[in-house]
Formats: sequence, C-alpha cells, structure tokens
Amino acid sequence: MYKLLLVDDEEDVREGVVREINWEAIGFEVVDKAENGKEALEMVERLQPDVVVTDIQMPFMNGLQLAEAIRERFPTIKLIILTGHDEFEYAQRAIKLHIDEYVLKPFSAQELVNALLKVKGHIQEEVAHREDVQLLKEHYRKSMPVLKENFLATLMNRKLPRDEVFEKAANYGIALSGNSYVVAVLSIDGVFISEEDLENREELSKSISLKYSEDQALKYFALLNITEEIAGKRGLGLVFMHNDQVVLLAASENKDKEAALQETMKVLEEIRQSVEKYLKFTLTVGVGSVMKDVTKISYSYEDAVLSLDYRLILGSNRMIYIDDVEKRSMDKIRFDDVKEHALTRCIKVGTSQEIRETIDELFQGIEAGVSVKDYQIYLLEILTCILKAAKDSNLNVDEVFGESFIPFTEINKFTSLEEAKHWLAELCASMMSHIATDRQYTYKNLVDLAKDYTKSHYHEGDININKVCGHLHISAGYFSSIFKKETKMTFVNYLNHIRMEAAKELLRSTDMKALEIAEKVGYADANYFSFSFRKNVGVSPKEYRNNSVKGP
Repeated sequence: MYKLLLVDDEEDVREGVVREINWEAIGFEVVDKAENGKEALEMVERLQPDVVVTDIQMPFMNGLQLAEAIRERFPTIKLIILTGHDEFEYAQRAIKLHIDEYVLKPFSAQELVNALLKVKGHIQEEVAHREDVQLLKEHYRKSMPVLKENFLATLMNRKLPRDEVFEKAANYGIALSGNSYVVAVLSIDGVFISEEDLENREELSKSISLKYSEDQALKYFALLNITEEIAGKRGLGLVFMHNDQVVLLAASENKDKEAALQETMKVLEEIRQSVEKYLKFTLTVGVGSVMKDVTKISYSYEDAVLSLDYRLILGSNRMIYIDDVEKRSMDKIRFDDVKEHALTRCIKVGTSQEIRETIDELFQGIEAGVSVKDYQIYLLEILTCILKAAKDSNLNVDEVFGESFIPFTEINKFTSLEEAKHWLAELCASMMSHIATDRQYTYKNLVDLAKDYTKSHYHEGDININKVCGHLHISAGYFSSIFKKETKMTFVNYLNHIRMEAAKELLRSTDMKALEIAEKVGYADANYFSFSFRKNVGVSPKEYRNNSVKGP
C-alpha cells in the first residue's frame, strides 16, 4: 500500500474523492486529508506520504506553493495536481516543479484513478530499477576493479575483521589464504640510469612497451607491469598501486616465518634486478615484518613504508627489511587507528558493557614475550586516546578524575595486566558518566534556549525552525531530533501551542479584534489564524471569547 495525502479546500470534493474510489483495490491508503497548503505541509512532515494529491486554488498556501515546498524538502514524494486552471503560467510552473500528473476539474473518479495508476507505475518502475538484479550485477561487474582497489587500500591502511577480509577477498576474486603474509613497497629512486643505455631490450622488456621518459607515472606503470609478470610467474601474491607506489602482498602457505620471508625476498630481488636491467632505472624495496594473521597485513605495510626511510642512511637501489634496521619483538603490540576509533566511540556513545568488552579486546593477544617497554608504550597510547576523548568532549580532567590525578605516572604502579585493565575501565566509565550528564544538560539547555527565543519572538510572522537554529548556531536536523526527544512534540506544534495560548489570553483579557490578535501572535492572515484556532482549540476565537466571558 502506498500512503496518500489528499489536499483540497472544498470538503465535498475531499469526501467525494475518498468515498468514490476503492483505494485498497488500486494499492493506496488515504492517510489524511488537509484543506489548505499550510496544514498539508505540516502533515507531510509528520506522515511522509508517497503521493500528495492537491488542488491548486486554496487559501493560505496554494497547491503550487505546497508543491514547491514539498519538492525542496521531500523530493521523492510524487505530486498530482487537481486544477480547473489550464492557463500557461500554471502549466509553466508545474513543469518547473516536475509535477508527476495533473487532473483537470471537473474530473471523474476514473480520471483520478488513471492518474494514480500512472504514478503508481512510476513508483514501481523506480523500485524495480533499483532492485533489478541483472542491472545491479552489471554495475557490480563494471565497478569490480574500483571495489577491488578500494578493498586492497583498506587492507593496507587498517586492521579489518577476519571474516570481512576473507568474504570480500572471495567476492573480488582475490587469493588471500595462507599461513604467512608480508608486504613490500617498491619505490622508484630519484636518480635513473641514463638514456644512452636504452638498447637491446630482451625477453621481459618485450611485454612492456616503454619509451624512456622522465614521466614518473609512466615509469610506475612499467614497474607495475614487470612486477605483476614476475610475481605471477613465481605465484607469489598480489601486485597493485597504492599511494602512488607499487605494492606487493605475498601470501605464503609456509608456516615458518623465516622461510616465507626468504621466498618473498628472492622474488623481490629478481624484480629489482630486472627493473634495473630492462627498464633502465633503479628502485628501493621496503619489506615489512612477516605476519601470521591476515588481519595484521596493515602492520606489515606500515613497516614496509617505514623501512624505506632508511635509504637515506643505507642508500638506494636495494632491499631494506624492517627487522634488519629496527630490532623489535616479532609480536609487537600496536594501538592502531581501528582500536583508537573503537575506544573513542565507546567512551562517547557506548554502554558500560561495551566499554568492558572493548577494554578486554584491547588486551587480547598480549603475550608474555612482549617487552615491558613495548607494553608501557601501548598503555601510554591507550591513555593518550582516553585523554584526547576527554578533550574533544570538553571535559575538565580534574573534575572527572580528581586534582591529584597524574595519569602517566600511574602506568609504572601496575603489577599485573588485570590491574591495568581495571584502572583503564574505571577511567572510561567515569568519563562516560560525565559525558552523558553533560550531553543531557546540553540538550536541555538548547531546548530551553529555543523555548525562550520562541516565547520572545512567536509574534513575528517569519519565525521558523531555521531561524531558531540560526540563533542557536546548530543544524535543523540535530535540533529537530533533540527538541522532539525533550518535549515530546515537534517545534511546529510547540510554536502553534505558544501562539494559541497567547491568543487565548488576549481573547480573555482584552477587547482586541481577531485581526489584531492574529497580528499580535504572528499570523499575517487573520483567516488562517481563525482556521488554526478552531483546529487547535475546537471553537472559533469569537466563541472562545463568549464562553470565557460567561464563565463556568
């Protein structure tokens, strides 16, 4: 069933349309009826219908003004215009507003049904287009190279869950099964072999049509080709471009790290020598640590990039293995961006249970072989993340943790892993409590400020949610959600309530005419004021005044 809103200022037209059409049979449900554009717009915001059927000539806001407002704020809603006017200016505006269908008055029920069925067909075509499996498959196939490239880039940049790695690898036809993983980054050196030696290219150079050029992009394309060719022949792994450099990801079935490393180094050396011999330029290869876990490939890439910095010391045109230049534990623990994001998110918007689980995850896999120094650095990184979250949330550290809190000296006091975990969990729990309290205070304060501003400016005809948000320097979407959460009503309803209460007070305590009262409470149109008053209060302003004078 598609939701439909019917808008017409003539009650007999509204009721006749509802009565004469079998709505269920044609797949529609009339969710509400409005008698003018302003009332309809409020209903659209609340009901979010699929189709709006509206007359053009209506008081307070005509059908084209309503259509324009709907198009601006709810572009997916279908619009059907009911009109007795076929003048050029109406047609011209309707075309600009992309009206879906129009029905000329007087019309029969069947004519409206025909228009509705056309619109229904358009909706179904749009849905079918978006759900067309074959079309989606074709788009997916064409997008595969980009999706594959994005996946590999993500794999280099951050730690992904194991299931996600293998699921996406399978989807993109990438072979990632193995027992050892190592990443190498191939970087072209700044000094190249001269142009004079560009002769007598042999077997490998035949597959690469390279005309000597100082163009780096062309050189990297040539490097990519020769690396793919050699790595492919040796069955080594994946070769791709990332951050404007050639990356080789080797996945080995060998469980012995040293053996897996030697396999990779042998092929990399072949690539390095072949590039120098056939392409006539040199490169330096940075090689990362061997990882046993596919989820830690990003660590090997990080190490490979880091190792390239050492060519300033060791020189270029060589391979540089990170463990040769930086002695480290093979099982070095790392506080990466994924862990940082998970902890920060949990502190700001998580639950107490989530914070305990997150802290437990941070300490999973820490083995006895990790050095005390690495362990302390890891704790410092976690603590720095927590303090950054406190700063981002504008928390006063002394208020949250106490004036005697000296965080970085606490780390030396722990005698066990459990002590550190408990201490960090307590820090996070305290911060979560303060952040939640401050957020609730902020929400309440913003709503109170909005209410105060509205009470001071409700008499202005142009006051609306955007003007209030401009005053508060916040977005309308954010304000709408917190206002409704705090007050249990929309801002439009609140504004109407304030205006109605002010109008009732003026009707009770003064002899002002309805026109004057309308202006006093923010209505430019006295008739619309009377309409809204009757709609909200149940009686006309005159009847309300008479009843108030008579008393109980």
